[in-house]
Amino acid sequence: MIGAVSLAWRNLLRNRRRSLMTLLAMLLGLMAVLLFGGYIRDITYSLQTNFVVSSGHLQIQHRDYFRLGTGNPAAYAIEDYERIIQSLQRDPTLGPMLVVTTPSLQFGAIAGNFASSVSRTVYVTGIVVDDQNRMRRWNDYGQRDLSSRNLSLSGTPVNTAIIGTGLARVLKLCGPLAVKDCEPETVSADTSGSALPSDIAALAGSVAKPAPVATDGQRPRMEILAASPRGAPNVADLRVLAAEFQGVKELDDVYVALHLAQAQKLVFGSARPRVTAIALQLQHTAQLPAARERVRELLDTTFKGEPLTVLDYEELNPFYGQTLAMFRAIFGFIAILMGAIVLFTVSNTMSMAVVERTAEIGTLRAIGLRRGGIRQIFVFEGLLLGCLGAVLGITLSLAAAALINALDLTWVPPGRIEQVPLAVRLIGEGTMLTVSAVGLIVVAALSALVPAARASRMNIVDALRHA
Repeated sequence: MIGAVSLAWRNLLRNRRRSLMTLLAMLLGLMAVLLFGGYIRDITYSLQTNFVVSSGHLQIQHRDYFRLGTGNPAAYAIEDYERIIQSLQRDPTLGPMLVVTTPSLQFGAIAGNFASSVSRTVYVTGIVVDDQNRMRRWNDYGQRDLSSRNLSLSGTPVNTAIIGTGLARVLKLCGPLAVKDCEPETVSADTSGSALPSDIAALAGSVAKPAPVATDGQRPRMEILAASPRGAPNVADLRVLAAEFQGVKELDDVYVALHLAQAQKLVFGSARPRVTAIALQLQHTAQLPAARERVRELLDTTFKGEPLTVLDYEELNPFYGQTLAMFRAIFGFIAILMGAIVLFTVSNTMSMAVVERTAEIGTLRAIGLRRGGIRQIFVFEGLLLGCLGAVLGITLSLAAAALINALDLTWVPPGRIEQVPLAVRLIGEGTMLTVSAVGLIVVAALSALVPAARASRMNIVDALRHA
């Protein structure tokens, strides 16, 4: 075997130009696969990080909330959520895995700027701001992020709200919130009257007389009307801190973020406050299977009487799985295409070598080399090309990835509102590098099989007479 490998290597060096062109095709194919794979891997980690910092690795919900609860959150809310959170944090198995355990409340409502006689339906999220800020610091994959991590609601009064820019346009709050691309706002010269109708003001428990435009640092006002568990309306009079684009127009047109205490008061009034979800963020995503199993055990034992279930971030965000499936399909197509190019290139090189070395093959057969030995020589030539291409391809791919990352290129992916780094992640992706390299070597070896078989079947006399 050593002699066959040595002979195969000398044959490759004998036709340096052809071997170099074949090697170049293999290098380009492997680099294309690895760089695209590294780009996909970085997008995967970025998407996962975005979902984990916003909704956690796991969420405990009412078992029917995910399917039915968005239209009636009060009917599918978690009542004794504080006791559940304490039990999760104190659990000897689950506790060390947790970074943040935080409740949230989501519901539909009507937002209005009655001073301008406009309103629309909205989707309100009530959060614990400090917990959300701690969740936003999670960065298990070392992602470079150009955006601010802290929420705008940090350190604000409980009656403060953040809304989407689309909602600000509908409610005619563009001027005080500095939102662009709005229709001119006409403000009545008489602002002495109450901005709230008397019945709405009575529900809100407020008879204040707000001005429709903020002056001297005063924030504009907005009214939120939501249904209580018994169907009676509750109204909150809120100060709008800012309008922030949410990346997706459909969400931007309905987005309202509140402090959890204000959201609970708006939905449940003086009744016992509840939440629609408890988010659990883990130290590492690799802990997800163990953490999910432990949460299920607790729900089946400690909280057996509660109609609760646990969902992970992939179940909560179907877009994540759909995006990864799309990228896997694209990556598979590119890998197959590059493999076909390498297959035909190496096969063509080996076929030409067989034709050129017909007399040599006849001589080897005449001195006693068996057909298997002839096949072995050509297969080893393909293997050597594959091994050399794999080593050089991985090396050049790592160098190209480092160069791309050093350029600090940025782009705005779908669903994001700020520039994010364009990166290729290959360092630490040993499985992808190994599978790609082995795949190239296997394809190169398979490419040499047909020419090697044809060479081994040559008639010795005809091969010796070949000119």
